[in-house]
Amino acid sequence: MTAALSIRGLGKDFGRFTALNDVSFDVPAGSLFGLLGPNGAGKTTLFSIAAGFLKASRGSIETLGVDVREISKLHGRFSMLPQDAAFQGGIPVIDQLVMFARLNGFERAEAEGKAMEALELVGLGEAARRNARALSHGMMKRVALCQAFLGSPEVMLLDEPTAGLDPENARGIRELVREMRGDRTVMVSSHNLREIQDLCDHAAILHEGKLEVCASMEELTSKGFLVRITLSEPLPPAAAADLRAIPQVTVLEQTSPTDFNLELDLDSSDQKDAILKVINKCLIADHDLVPRSLNEGASLETRFLEITGGTYDGSSSS
Repeated sequence: MTAALSIRGLGKDFGRFTALNDVSFDVPAGSLFGLLGPNGAGKTTLFSIAAGFLKASRGSIETLGVDVREISKLHGRFSMLPQDAAFQGGIPVIDQLVMFARLNGFERAEAEGKAMEALELVGLGEAARRNARALSHGMMKRVALCQAFLGSPEVMLLDEPTAGLDPENARGIRELVREMRGDRTVMVSSHNLREIQDLCDHAAILHEGKLEVCASMEELTSKGFLVRITLSEPLPPAAAADLRAIPQVTVLEQTSPTDFNLELDLDSSDQKDAILKVINKCLIADHDLVPRSLNEGASLETRFLEITGGTYDGSSSS
C-alpha cells in the first residue's frame, strides 16, 4: 500500500491542553478516507497541521513524501477546504478564486480558466461575476469547495464539505468526490456517519485527541449493526430481558421510555434479515408490541458509538 499521507507520532498542545496525542496512521493513495470523531476529538487540528496552518508540537505529517513543514513544495498538488472558509462579500467570486489559483502557482490566464472550471464543476458557472454577499449559504458552500477543486490536486482535505447544504446539493458534492476515487486521494472530515460509510473506503476515528482505530470500511463495518425501534408504549422489562437474551444482541440501550437501540454482532451481513425476524417475533408475537418504526442503522455508527462511548439520539448521523 502506497501512502499519500503518512502521520507519525503527531501531537499538538495548546498550553496545558493536548489536542492531539501520539497519532499515527497512513492514508492510502487514491483512497476516499474518512476522519471521524466527536467535537473536540482533534479532527480540525490535524487538518490544520496537514495544511500548514498550525505547527505540530511533536511528530510529523508527510504528504506525497513531502514534510508539511515545507508545504510550499506541494503547490498545485495539495488542496484543502477549511470548515469555515470565507470570502470577501463585495468582490466577485471569480476574482477571488483566480487569486487562490495564482497563489497555487498558476499564471493569470491559466488561473482564470481553472477558476471557471471549478465553478462549472459545482454548478455555479453563471454566478462567476456575482459578489459573494449576493449568494445564498448553499451557493457559498459550493463556492468554497472550488478552492479545493482548483486545478488537479493529487491530495485533497475536505472539512465538513456537505455541512449546511440541502439534500440535493449534498448529494451532488458526494458524487463529485466519489468520481475522484483512484485518481486523487481525498480525506473527508464529517459528523455524518452514514455519508462517510457510503462514500469512503477507509476511515480513522479520533477520540479525545487519540487515534482509536484506522481500518478499511469493510473491516470497520463487518460485524456491527444498529437497529432503532420506537414503540407506541413503554418497553416492558420482560420484553427487554427477552431481547437481551437473543445471542446476537450485544447492547440494548433505551433513549426514552418508548425508544431503544439494539446493537447486533453478526458473523456476516447475510444474518441480518434472520435476526430482524427474531426481534419482530419477540416484540409482536411474544409480547404483543407493535413497533411504530424500526430503522436499520449504519454499522459504522455502531462502531463509532462503541469507541467514543456515545449514545444515539436520532441526530448523530443527520
